[in-house]
Amino acid sequence: MLEAARQRGIPVRRNPDDGVVQLGLGAAQRRLHATMTDATSLIATEIASDKHRTKRVLKRAGLRIPEGDTARTLDGALEMAEDIGFPILLKPLSANNGRGISGRIDTPEGVRAAWPLAAAEHQVVVVERFAEGNDHRVVVVNRRVVACVERVPAHVVGDGRRSVRALAEEINRDPKRNKADPRSPLAPLPLDALTSAHLARAGRTLDTVPDDGEIVFLRATANISTGGTAIDRTDVIHPRNRALCELAAGAVGLDVAGLDVLTPDIAVPFDENGAVVIEVNASPGIRMHTDPDAGVPRDVPGAILDMLFPTGAPTTIPVLAVTGTNGKTTTTRLLAHLFRTTGKRVGFTTTDGVYFQQHLLLEGDLTGPFAASIVLSHPDVDVAVLETARGGILRAGLGFDACDVGVVLNVSADHLGLDGIDTLEQLAEVKGVIPAVVKPGGHAVLNADDPRVLAMRARTPGTVVLFSTAPPGENGDVEAQLARGGIVARVEHDGNDERIVIREGARCAALATVRELPLTFGGAARFQIQNLLAASAAAYAQGMPVERIREGLLGFVPSAEHTPGRLNVIETTRGRVIVDYAHNAAAVAGLLDFVGRLPAERRIAVISVPGDRRDEDLREVGALAAGMDYVIFKEHEHYRRGRAPGEGARVLAEGLLATGFAPDRVATFREESDAVAHAIGLMCPGSVVALIVDGPEVVEQFHPYLVPPGTADARRQGVTA
Repeated sequence: MLEAARQRGIPVRRNPDDGVVQLGLGAAQRRLHATMTDATSLIATEIASDKHRTKRVLKRAGLRIPEGDTARTLDGALEMAEDIGFPILLKPLSANNGRGISGRIDTPEGVRAAWPLAAAEHQVVVVERFAEGNDHRVVVVNRRVVACVERVPAHVVGDGRRSVRALAEEINRDPKRNKADPRSPLAPLPLDALTSAHLARAGRTLDTVPDDGEIVFLRATANISTGGTAIDRTDVIHPRNRALCELAAGAVGLDVAGLDVLTPDIAVPFDENGAVVIEVNASPGIRMHTDPDAGVPRDVPGAILDMLFPTGAPTTIPVLAVTGTNGKTTTTRLLAHLFRTTGKRVGFTTTDGVYFQQHLLLEGDLTGPFAASIVLSHPDVDVAVLETARGGILRAGLGFDACDVGVVLNVSADHLGLDGIDTLEQLAEVKGVIPAVVKPGGHAVLNADDPRVLAMRARTPGTVVLFSTAPPGENGDVEAQLARGGIVARVEHDGNDERIVIREGARCAALATVRELPLTFGGAARFQIQNLLAASAAAYAQGMPVERIREGLLGFVPSAEHTPGRLNVIETTRGRVIVDYAHNAAAVAGLLDFVGRLPAERRIAVISVPGDRRDEDLREVGALAAGMDYVIFKEHEHYRRGRAPGEGARVLAEGLLATGFAPDRVATFREESDAVAHAIGLMCPGSVVALIVDGPEVVEQFHPYLVPPGTADARRQGVTA
């Protein structure tokens, strides 16, 4: 089943804990447990698992069944055998793979011998008239017979020289009967106590030497799981028998059914040769049909997949993966917002948590395969947008086999020295996994201004889409892309305005000016332009109309709702506070550049970096704050990550002081709340504070100073407290 699904390009997700397999993703998914589907009726399954109840249903539908009833005691079985008349057989009311089924019984002594085996499988035992005929398994899928085999019980053919045991051992050396290989189509011939008991009924043992050409059966039943073989009979089953088998599956109510039929000849109508239907099985095994011992293989998996995914039905959903050093979360959220504006139900993962639409499902830094699995297994998700971080890739992989769009924003120094990643080249190798798993019909959206990202175009099987903030004509790779008719998202000047455009060859679609996009704060947040270009290019590559992209960009306002912890603005009576989770040199540089472009009487930075960064990385971040008026370095106990209290803030300060920055304008704190309180004390009307935090707790310290929403100051600033 899984091979057939993969050959059709259907994503396969396995759950090793319970055996359930998910075919397809999100809202397009279907589920299987062996050959039982998510549409298999519980009522039908209960009927099929009760052999006596199955017989009653079949009898009401007009099908011929063996006469019999059920017994709970040996005495009851003996009495019933006398009423029915020998020969009979015993079988558990519910059991699989032929366990506990007796075979032909001709005497009361045979009943006594077979009773313990049947009763061990189920407390209720079916006693029924033994039916003559060859054992056939007919598979019905979606009310249509798709395969039929004649099953022959495990057996050996004598040569007059070797024992039953030796003959069986020779057959078991066939690679097709390799028990250790799940792909083997046949099971080994059983050489166990049940085989010895079966042989004993005919006066034989495992050491008996059969005559040349003599057939010796090792089991009474023809189950493939106990060494039986299968001969395909699909082309010879009589049309009337087909119709009766389809009727039987429908009477029980199974979408996938395996019927056990005893008949001397499946090519003769059942009512002409005394054939009987003895069982109807839910979740029938299909290896005997895909790999028969003799005859034509039948595509039963294909028939089941055709039922689950009719022609034209989707088998997957668009999957967009976003990686890079900085901007992943904002770009992911922006993409999710763009798709929501088209009416799609979006699931997405970020460093804040896992979301469905705008509802937080699970909080935490969830950018690995566990989070991806939550989204891709959600039955209502139409589009998945997955922030994919290097840590998750290194520790546990992606959580998906392929994506429709892979976005790589940038590669800069972050987390170097961790998990064996010591250089930017190694970091780029990890992030390059995303374009490498883009589908051949998909798109890799790459930053043309970052040489390490641009080089990833050699790794992707998808179509390359470029984005660039460089002025037209400055990036030769962008110009070459356009000359080839490729897609490029970039910034172009229109008089005094900058505008974001998407070009595809000679075609040009203008989205909006940089100034009017809320995410750029009137053009001051330059680092956001890259995120806007990447998201626009990804949405366009996925087929989103330009008008919808424009609408989504204009409606995406940085706020606690759209971008929690990412460039959120708080208006206070003492000045403006910019809250962001910049955690490496490139991100801090972008944030401080933004603060530097804002009008301000006093610029204050409150900075921290996780302690697992190298000393040189911390010093580099500290030096970036040289353009501020006051700088406060802080720590958080959860982010010291092995450093002693005060060490991280001290190393950050060393980097800033090495630039010649005045020591009396630098402060360090071991506790985040103390650092924020100090910043509040330094603020005055017209101040701008860059506050680097990961979490809403410290923001509460500003609540006594908030400007009420809708006041003149808030409207003038163009933001809401």
